[in-house]
Amino acid sequence: MKIAVSVPQDVFEGAEHLAKRAGRSRSELYSTALREYLARHSPDEVTDLLNRVVDDVGGEIDPFVAAASTHALETTEW
Repeated sequence: MKIAVSVPQDVFEGAEHLAKRAGRSRSELYSTALREYLARHSPDEVTDLLNRVVDDVGGEIDPFVAAASTHALETTEW
């Protein structure tokens, strides 16, 4: 899909430089940047997907895994 957007001159120039250096088209660069931005700013989607996986697999906690996780958290320096 083609769209027209306005960006500040410095952003445009930086994007042009990066696209050339990376050997990518301008469209590819902007698409990748927007995908990354959307992924970072849509954490609810990730949580929803993980919740669906847990629902599909089952939410039962294995006692060994729970104990090992607790031990790892308690002995790790944060």
